[in-house]
Amino acid sequence: MPLAPILREYEQVILDLDGCVWVGEEPTPRAKEAIEALRAAGKGVAFVTNNSRHAGEDFVARLWKLGIQASLADVVTVGGALQHLLAETRTGSMAYVIGEPTIYRHVEDAGLKVMNGTDLASRADLVLVSGTDRVDYDDLKTATLALSRGADFLATSRDPTYPTSEGLVPGPGALLAAIETASGRTAEIVGKPQPQLFLSAIDRLGDAPTLVVGDRVDADLGAATAAGLDAALVLTGGVSREEAEKAVDPAPVAIAETLADLVLA
Repeated sequence: MPLAPILREYEQVILDLDGCVWVGEEPTPRAKEAIEALRAAGKGVAFVTNNSRHAGEDFVARLWKLGIQASLADVVTVGGALQHLLAETRTGSMAYVIGEPTIYRHVEDAGLKVMNGTDLASRADLVLVSGTDRVDYDDLKTATLALSRGADFLATSRDPTYPTSEGLVPGPGALLAAIETASGRTAEIVGKPQPQLFLSAIDRLGDAPTLVVGDRVDADLGAATAAGLDAALVLTGGVSREEAEKAVDPAPVAIAETLADLVLA
């Protein structure tokens, strides 16, 4: 299947997963065909995600379930980037974590002790905020107390919403906003719009002309700009055409309704 002319300028493509390849449990229209066409044309393909709820193996399994071949080396997750950062900078620290069990494992595998559920939780050295739908007032209170005592402050992303089949629902940025407001502190972000996920993908793909395809101006276009990469936006996730067309400095190199509309001639 022939590719759209814009793809002739690039040797490889980095695809955001949530909102670009799938929304909720469903693939975006003809996403499988678009990815197959990229590979058939000899383009390198990597997948990235700010979604901290699942491990890399879970995303690989989900891609296979949709008929899209992928290996663990093809997928760069914010959880993996977080673990790498913590292992290099904070091994031995005590952490208070807001997130799913996958993030707890990344933190522990990096050599930190998770203090949730202990009497020392509010005296943790590090507060980490990531995506979850299992959070209550005590979580917000404990995180705020630890930060008031000088804990370091990390978050996986500022994404305010997360695309699902029902529509946009609160993302990790919504939880983060509450804790930043209460504590008067600002978190350091590990995932997009920081460039590290895309730079990690480039490390795996190789240094060649690369196009990022995402669904958010702030996260995807912002991270691509920080990484020195061109980006295109699709409208299946968290951005409207009006918002995409207003993006400047730089603007996306293309705007399309879906990944397939962008990729396929």
